[in-house]
Amino acid sequence: MNPRCFLLCLACMAALAGCQPQPASTASVVRIEGPTMGSTYHISYVPGSGGQPAAAQAQGAVQALLGEIDAAVSTYRDDSDLARFNAAPASVCMDMPDTALELARHALALAQQSEGAFDVTLLPVLEAWGFRHGAAARPAHETSPAPAPAELEAARDRMGMQHLRVQPGQLCKDAPIRVEFNSIAAGYAVDRVASYFAQQGVGSYLVEITGEMKAVGLKPDGAPWRIAIEAPLEGERQAQRIVQLNGLALSTSGDYRNWHEVDGQRQSHIIDPRTLAPVRHRLAAVTVAAPSALEADGLSTLFMALGPQQGFDYAQARGIAALFVSRRENGAGFATRATAAFDAAFGASPQGEKP
Repeated sequence: MNPRCFLLCLACMAALAGCQPQPASTASVVRIEGPTMGSTYHISYVPGSGGQPAAAQAQGAVQALLGEIDAAVSTYRDDSDLARFNAAPASVCMDMPDTALELARHALALAQQSEGAFDVTLLPVLEAWGFRHGAAARPAHETSPAPAPAELEAARDRMGMQHLRVQPGQLCKDAPIRVEFNSIAAGYAVDRVASYFAQQGVGSYLVEITGEMKAVGLKPDGAPWRIAIEAPLEGERQAQRIVQLNGLALSTSGDYRNWHEVDGQRQSHIIDPRTLAPVRHRLAAVTVAAPSALEADGLSTLFMALGPQQGFDYAQARGIAALFVSRRENGAGFATRATAAFDAAFGASPQGEKP
């Protein structure tokens, strides 16, 4: 799974097992789940007229969509389109599927809007700090030495969004960069799956993929889909805030479960592309709500790089619905701060709210 904290879905995520369509606890709600992207997906939906799509039909379509995305942009398989692009030398343009091109366009736009705080070419830097991918991945929380300055400078020569561009039907690079879309691929997948259900005439559904989610419509009893945003606690799962989703996507990013020690100090897995170093601010988690899961996914990652103040200012100025959870200076718990757009969408945080 991507390095992010989970969103807990009170409406549909409990008591699901296996990878086949499961009997719904409510007769008119269909629930399906399965593996994807090193994690799982869970979907609840109310079938449209004629009971369509049936569970088996929906699951087959969803798995086909997710398989298509995996074949296009996975960095954990050598035969994906993105793996071939990453293995190619500098100064090359390659034909790429629409999935890769759309993700690249979104990443380039977010990098430009954030003045370089969002970057999908950080693999050399992640490797230098010990956050490797695939079979060579270092276990979270393991101790390692800090990379030498020369190693980071060498990594800088093999990264940078300025070296990536999209042209009709092709992805191009003018330096030996490697691209990974782990920070936005799950959100993109949620949007694709949500679009499938909308095209099938389904007016009520909740789609969750590796923790990214989107909900539309109401459940058969007229109640909204209720989502619990998880508190950033290690070793336990506790709901911090419950929100009702209808027509919005939700994404949460955090650094409290994926970290390791470098020279005896705890280091976040989140790298600031501007410094080539793990972030050192007190922001523990940030949740973003947006009409598009792709947008929410990318922004939650960006805000973790920007930090509690710069990230909040960015979101507030642009009318983005975001909830920031920061560690207090004295280490005694957490402080939360919501943008005006978040409070407008979900109401001011009530005291003592329980899942």
